[in-house]
Amino acid sequence: MLKINYKSFAYDDNKNSNNLTDINFNVDKGEVILLCGESGCGKTTITRLINGLIPYFYKGKDNGNVFLNDKLLSKMPIYEISEKVGSVFQNPKTQFFNVDTTSELIFGCENLAFSPNEIEKRFKIVVDEFNLDNLINKSIFKLSGGEKQKIACGSVSAVSPDIFILDEPSSNLDSASTWDLRNIINKWKSQGKTIIIAEHRLYFLKDIVDRVIYLKNGNLIKDSDFNTFKNEEFQSLGLREIDLKRLKPKQKDYYSKNNNIIKLNNFKFKYADKIAMDINQLEIPQNEIIAIIGKNGAGKSTFARCLCGLESKCRGTVLKDEKTLKYKDRLKHSYMVMQDVNHQLFTESALEEVLLSLGNENLQLAEGILDNLNLLDLKDTHPMALSGGEKQRVAIASAIASKKDILIFDEPTSGLDLKNMREVSKNLINLQKLGITSFIVTHDLELIFECCSHVLHFEDGKIKDSYKIDEEKLKEFFIH
Repeated sequence: MLKINYKSFAYDDNKNSNNLTDINFNVDKGEVILLCGESGCGKTTITRLINGLIPYFYKGKDNGNVFLNDKLLSKMPIYEISEKVGSVFQNPKTQFFNVDTTSELIFGCENLAFSPNEIEKRFKIVVDEFNLDNLINKSIFKLSGGEKQKIACGSVSAVSPDIFILDEPSSNLDSASTWDLRNIINKWKSQGKTIIIAEHRLYFLKDIVDRVIYLKNGNLIKDSDFNTFKNEEFQSLGLREIDLKRLKPKQKDYYSKNNNIIKLNNFKFKYADKIAMDINQLEIPQNEIIAIIGKNGAGKSTFARCLCGLESKCRGTVLKDEKTLKYKDRLKHSYMVMQDVNHQLFTESALEEVLLSLGNENLQLAEGILDNLNLLDLKDTHPMALSGGEKQRVAIASAIASKKDILIFDEPTSGLDLKNMREVSKNLINLQKLGITSFIVTHDLELIFECCSHVLHFEDGKIKDSYKIDEEKLKEFFIH
């Protein structure tokens, strides 16, 4: 069905090296293929070759071909490709064409001139399959990152293409939605669809994937069936755990001895007439790494924005070291890495981003921070030319450089491989040793077990539970 034959491909803005070298493989109809490897290994570039974004949108030095049903894909009109290949991007916001969810879900069908009856039929099927009843007729702008991801998946599924391309589809999904995604992929597979998934999180794909294509530095290193591949040492290849039940919390010999707390009283926020966060009273240990968990739309990101002072209309008080911190004070004391880091990358290079946060020209310190996050080789690269995971690490580097005493990270490991997730974890632990309190909004159980010491569990804008790391409670929440 698909034939990919590439001697090399390099983006126009990458003058020094090829992004892909000697990539040759075929995909049969109905196969489910996993593209995996460390961040920046070429997974996304391969998806762009298959869905036509290369060469129609991304230009480069192109030495190869992709054949779709024996047709040269680069010669096919983009509308014809879109009928056969559907894509869900790592950042779903980049593929939206409407401002409300219902219009977005049916946009592809309308664009391909399906009849009104057929559109209505497909809309109902998608809403049912993706459990989207609570997201219908909502503003796209008011959705959480995970909710946007679900709408993007539903919109592509409504068109029912022969091939689905998913680029980090679980990156912003909560645990329940990730397992819903597994069910959808399984359903597509039962329908004979061809599915190509670029992913770091592997646990939800176990027993669904047929083949694994492992990439490193733009080279195809291994192509084998999943059952053979999973018996190898996944971690030695920089890949995530395939069975969450095997995870164990790390021994926390770095737990803080500081008994100080941050107190929240009547901490509330609402959008229009909807209460998005309602916390009567909460005590949070200082100088700890605190995981904030909950389903998509539970109020986690709202809490993060209010805590760091980005929402000036947030009610209530925050007491730290017996001092009341108003929202302007919280802006001075805290730094937040947003879920969509594209909103906070401003300069012409990764190094300049860190220097901007440092507020001085301490090149040695800035380069040291980048080196700790495996970014030093990319210091002169424009942030917008980086992969999603690399952008994430640049934003984290800027947070570390800020020297604020409260750091807030909204999904800091979405799009990160095992190696770089662990580097982020090490940096968070080092910050804790320096007296920094970190809040981590996350759906990543591996990260929580690596470095977190405390958990805040949100549900419907309220604190459902607050506890020290508890293996049983966390696995009950994350494993379905």
